[in-house]
Amino acid sequence: MDLERIGACLRDLRQEKGMTQEQLAEQLNVSQRTVSRWETGSNMPDLDVLLQLADFYRVDLRALLNGEKLKKTMSEETKETVQIMVIFNYEKQ
Repeated sequence: MDLERIGACLRDLRQEKGMTQEQLAEQLNVSQRTVSRWETGSNMPDLDVLLQLADFYRVDLRALLNGEKLKKTMSEETKETVQIMVIFNYEKQ
């Protein structure tokens, strides 16, 4: 995974929505600094946050992880599988 490419994609998607980092941070209940770190590629959102971002921006999760801006939502089956993985990983902690 290319974190800088993913970060640039996240930045572009946010800007296309006409939002500031602060506005997106409020939407996701994270700090503006966290959003900044995602967009610079110095940090990666957790999987559950990536799901929220994919839904929010109406893009496919796989495309987002590849740093692409394909405007396609993921299938319900894929979404359910990822959510099960999030729950499984959370319960393991």
